[in-house]
Amino acid sequence: MAQERWGVRELLAAGLAWLAGLAVLHRCERLPSRGEFIALVLAGVLLVALRRRHWLALASAVAVLAFLQGAWRAELRLVPELHPAWEGRDLQLTGRVDSLPVAVTGQGGVPGWRFEFAVESLGPTGTALPPAVPPRLMLLAYGDAQASDAPAITAGERWRFTARLKRAHGLANPGGFDAELWLFEQGLRATGVVRAAQRLQAAPWWEIDALRQRLRSAIRQRVADPELAGVLAALSLGDQNAIAHADWALLRDTGVAHAFSISGLHVTMFAWLAAALAGAAWRRSAWLCLRVPAPAAARWVGVLGAVGYALFSGWGVPAQRTVVMLAAVAALRTPGLRWPWPLVLLAAAVVVTAVDPWALMQPGFWLSFGAVALLMAAGAEPAEGWRVRLKAAVRTQAIATVGLAPLSLVCFAQLSVVGLLANLVAIPVISFVLTPLALLGGVAPPLWTLAAWVTQALMGWLRLLTALPGAVWWVPAAPLWAQSLALLGAGLMVMRLPWRLRLAGLALVVPLLWPAVPVPPAGEFELLAPDIGQGNAALVRTQRHALLFDTGPAYAPGQDAGERVLLPLLRSLGVARLDMLLLSHRDIDHVGGAAALLQALPVTELRSSLEPGHGLTRLAPSAPRCEAGQAWLWDGVRFEVLHPLPAHYDAGLRPNDLSCVLRITSQAGRRVLLLGDLEAAQERALVQREADLHAEVLLVPHHGSKTSSSAELLAAVRPDVGLVQAGYRSRFGHPAPPVLARYQAAGIAVVASPSCGAWRWRSDAPPGDASCERTRHRRYWSDRVAPPIEAPEPTGPDDLDGF
Repeated sequence: MAQERWGVRELLAAGLAWLAGLAVLHRCERLPSRGEFIALVLAGVLLVALRRRHWLALASAVAVLAFLQGAWRAELRLVPELHPAWEGRDLQLTGRVDSLPVAVTGQGGVPGWRFEFAVESLGPTGTALPPAVPPRLMLLAYGDAQASDAPAITAGERWRFTARLKRAHGLANPGGFDAELWLFEQGLRATGVVRAAQRLQAAPWWEIDALRQRLRSAIRQRVADPELAGVLAALSLGDQNAIAHADWALLRDTGVAHAFSISGLHVTMFAWLAAALAGAAWRRSAWLCLRVPAPAAARWVGVLGAVGYALFSGWGVPAQRTVVMLAAVAALRTPGLRWPWPLVLLAAAVVVTAVDPWALMQPGFWLSFGAVALLMAAGAEPAEGWRVRLKAAVRTQAIATVGLAPLSLVCFAQLSVVGLLANLVAIPVISFVLTPLALLGGVAPPLWTLAAWVTQALMGWLRLLTALPGAVWWVPAAPLWAQSLALLGAGLMVMRLPWRLRLAGLALVVPLLWPAVPVPPAGEFELLAPDIGQGNAALVRTQRHALLFDTGPAYAPGQDAGERVLLPLLRSLGVARLDMLLLSHRDIDHVGGAAALLQALPVTELRSSLEPGHGLTRLAPSAPRCEAGQAWLWDGVRFEVLHPLPAHYDAGLRPNDLSCVLRITSQAGRRVLLLGDLEAAQERALVQREADLHAEVLLVPHHGSKTSSSAELLAAVRPDVGLVQAGYRSRFGHPAPPVLARYQAAGIAVVASPSCGAWRWRSDAPPGDASCERTRHRRYWSDRVAPPIEAPEPTGPDDLDGF
């Protein structure tokens, strides 16, 4: 028995060490060099030699092995990379459409398709040394989509595209979505826009994605409402992109988003059904049972059923992870050994991360394994009788809701207070009604109409829940120690333990629910210029107040910087309301996110140069126009509007020249100047009106356009730092090379958001001590190449900064 316990301890240590080795790798800013790699190999060999002396040596060797194999595979995935010299140039690519195309709408309402593309060959480039192009790309094709159900591009087809590519580059903000990590996990090392296309070969008849696309078109023909059709496509085909953006927000707010995608729940349910049918059929044959026990046969048939279902649903990462987990559990149980449940779960996690080392960074991985661990630890048992089963179902859902709440807060910074009520209805309806109807509709299309009615009723129930006060609870980002304590506390609360220990678990969760939010001291302010693409937005916080200057662009219809960047940022910082939203002028790259913010957050006052009757002014309780001479004091920090003059509103000036100019001054005299899109003529007039325009930080006007940043303005302001907020390789070419040269000649350091990410500075420190998000949270998959100074050629209506 002692030897058996020793073996279990070694296995547990080895499994945890494997996960720890991968976790360390994913925290690294860069991958190990060749010398470091060899040194780690030698250290691993030495630890293996010492394994007989202590089990910790074996665990350490496993951690080193996990780190090395993960680093090696990451290196393979990062090569080849697109060289910056080939960005924005026409390249001829031949290959295969490698995913289900997603209908998108570009700027100006231009329709198109987004899809993954497997490159087979590269056409002539006119150079002796052709570029190294990544084997898989994310492409956007605009303008050829028709209003019919027959798409212009079909999965599995071979095409020849002329496209302009960009490196895998995304926005970098606190609390924001890491697009570069997502692209890296999917093996997509570049994105691009199609400029010319030629279909070479139709999809073969065995192409699964082509079949899925035909079924998606059939659903849209049968179900008139595109939102309901999108839900059915997601449940039956795994096409999560078919669900409308507003519907995803509803599903997240009610805590049921996991049930509306082909996740572990659906794959496991399908595997269980296949196993149950196979087991019943197997037991009817004595000859089969004598050769393979029915339980073992049922388990492996269930695994095969899960594989088939996952393939048909698009072989998404959550489905892959579930298939691997089910296969691992089946393999562990086949020899007939009785493994402790923590060891079974840990072994499955090791197998999943061995297949996909980056699963460890996905919230779905932790939520899936966390839910199973909680139910096992809480002693969930099968029940008989409908009342007992109903009570057990409510208890199981309560365990999952309470136990996973801290993990949800860690991963998403939000908690659905109505999640228990929503899931009690949604999970059985989706699992036993909607998903079967959506799948069987491929054989009997009228079932899709019935499924649409059920979906409509379910969505109505969810909207009713979100209308309740306090339906969603947002919390600021908490430190790592608070997150760890909360996860431990959640486990204590749901386990069968004395109530005294359960209350102790509740106390451990408190630091996560109410974290201490750092704020500037009295008399000082903090400036945060987020990475929002081609546009302006700047958050200014004092000790008890918050002001947002501009709200960034609208990337496409229904997609804007307010919802994608600013709301997650404000919530992660603990900003629950805005005392003022100041919109410099009406251009869409400055007010594109305003409506989303005004609808999601309480805003005390909207101040702007917008014309009377503008739609945004009706969304705020107070909406005065900004005029020179307005000033106020918040917590010892002075705010002054310097432009426009009252007479400018009647002078017929262009929106750029009406830009509100805001100056912020700390108690110690440090200043920031925010100018919107003010152009040279009005810059000179401002210099003549204001005797002292000096400021330590200048938000470069008009993103560094040639029409702004006059020599007179730079001489008057004399900033230490000039901030440029522009898109990565924007088609506008900001900042313009002559403007950069002007700043360089004046000795002004220029910081651009594409290479810095969010820029953060507090006025009680010199501007040189400010931080860039790309430097603070650099990882080995992060893009490290700054955009070139030369203006790129226009690439069409896309802007992948919003992706």
